[in-house]
Amino acid sequence: MLASQESERLTVGDIIAVLRDRAFALLVVLLGLPNCLPMPPPIPLVCGLLLLVIAVQIVAGMSSPWLPKRVLGQSVARETVAKAVTRAVPLLRRLERWSKPRMSVFETALGMRGTGVLILAMALALIVAPPFFGQIPLGLAVSLIGLGLVERDGVVVLIGVVIGGVGVGISIGFVYTLFASVMSALHWLSQSIPGLAS
Repeated sequence: MLASQESERLTVGDIIAVLRDRAFALLVVLLGLPNCLPMPPPIPLVCGLLLLVIAVQIVAGMSSPWLPKRVLGQSVARETVAKAVTRAVPLLRRLERWSKPRMSVFETALGMRGTGVLILAMALALIVAPPFFGQIPLGLAVSLIGLGLVERDGVVVLIGVVIGGVGVGISIGFVYTLFASVMSALHWLSQSIPGLAS
């Protein structure tokens, strides 16, 4: 594992190689977590775009994530990774108390691709989510889906999908309201300013 690496710094490529089949799931969690709290732009946009890239790769059936060489070459101190793992372990252990492998449909190749499509939809919704609070349901949903994939628990994935549906609905409503407001303003201008309509 990571402990076998002798250098004082670990690259993103090293970490991805160790995670292997769990790499996609943990990347999904990492991109979802920042959006579980009110975040100013452009954090939801950046997370949404990165999540979109990951989702496309899941749908394509790739066995491990593809990231640009520049990203794979970025390194982090081993001590920092150790601290992060130490903090994450208690959370994962609490999750494992009630989480268990169930609904194995999500573990199949077809199930993973279907999950990728759902994550893709949430990534698109995250990109256009209402500022500050609108991304919270999507962040929670994405994090739960990722954790469900890590623990191979289809029930957790399903809960994430349901919450994600609410988040997608909020984003669609926001975009529709924004579009309707713009069209209404243009209509008002065309009626108010003579000759503009022509």
